[in-house]
Amino acid sequence: MSGYRPFRPTAWLGALAIAAAALLTPAWMSPVQAQEQPAQQAAPTTGAGTMAAVHPSAQRGFTGKAIDKVKEVAKSATDIFSRVPCLPPKDGAKNLGSLPHVAGKLAAGEPVVIVAFGSSSTAGFGASSPEFNYPNRLAAQLHRQYPTADITVINRGQGGEDATEMMRRLQTSVIDMHPDLVIWQVGTNAVLRNLDPAETAKLVDDGIARIQAGGADLVLVDPQYSPRVIEHAESAGKMVNLLGKVAELRKVGIFPRFEVMRDWHEKQAIPIDNFVISDGLHMSDWGYACFAQLLGDDIIRSVGQIKLGINVPSDVRTYRPM
Repeated sequence: MSGYRPFRPTAWLGALAIAAAALLTPAWMSPVQAQEQPAQQAAPTTGAGTMAAVHPSAQRGFTGKAIDKVKEVAKSATDIFSRVPCLPPKDGAKNLGSLPHVAGKLAAGEPVVIVAFGSSSTAGFGASSPEFNYPNRLAAQLHRQYPTADITVINRGQGGEDATEMMRRLQTSVIDMHPDLVIWQVGTNAVLRNLDPAETAKLVDDGIARIQAGGADLVLVDPQYSPRVIEHAESAGKMVNLLGKVAELRKVGIFPRFEVMRDWHEKQAIPIDNFVISDGLHMSDWGYACFAQLLGDDIIRSVGQIKLGINVPSDVRTYRPM
């Protein structure tokens, strides 16, 4: 059994630091979330430009609001797993991967840009609110782990797209963002449309080459295990296998979402409707949250390896959640 601990509560010392930041735009939010927050009122100043005194009762009010905000954030991060815990696959890890570029920058305290690229699973269709889509969940987890780090997670999910459509916007949606890490979710819509898995794999291979030319780490995310995908079992199986082979040949990471979700149902005995919504395709709040948790834990583990001076060979980056 691994050391996964789903959304561990932050120590209160760290929580107080987050509480102060919670009164401003939270650093862990994606750019979209940050824009949705109301502008903060400027602190009162005297005519000389120095800050005016704040009445103690008002200060206590500010502190109380900050603590309430910390409790609210902690609750939203943990209560989603209160009934069904987020556990890794029972088979454990086979090959532990590495993300040397993004891990090195995080370990060095440098700003990190992560682009989540894909279709509706990335956009967050099925989540009850933007807070619960996987890129925002991942951003929150990474900020809790690295509260002083400058981490930006950009959501570039566009519902309904297959690899052909994604390739048309690869430059503007991904490469122009100068990412340190790209998480590319792909393949599901091709399966649903009965497109040739080999053609999708070729397009993904071309896209990986372009992303790697910019120096970014990359993780592929294969299709979800859900009723509508399982209806196309043969095509889904080919897609999963081909994406795995492309990742191996290109020496990039792959998060085996199909196998992880199948493990939830077949080995952990979790009903499908706990992690897939009623349309039989898209993930629920719990599904997105557990997916983000397992992915985030792998990123955090990779950073830990860099800090310990463990050099994982660049040609061993196949993700297998512990």
